[in-house]
Amino acid sequence: MLELRPGCECCDRDLPPDSGDAMICTFECTFCSDCAQGVLKGCCPNCGGNFTRRPIRPAEKLARYPASTRRVVKQAGCA
Repeated sequence: MLELRPGCECCDRDLPPDSGDAMICTFECTFCSDCAQGVLKGCCPNCGGNFTRRPIRPAEKLARYPASTRRVVKQAGCA
């Protein structure tokens, strides 16, 4: 099951579970669409893979399967 991480690893922008701007790679590295398409040019800096939009978990499922609260941020940035 996806963690639904709460923020962009580059800019730390909030990405709530219902965000249409969240992008993930195959390892669930999470970035906002601005960073994924702009700074990262569609390539995950952690694994080299591509990005896809993160699915939105239906609200009624979030109560039983909550999103992660663990933030992952690249300390050195993504540039």
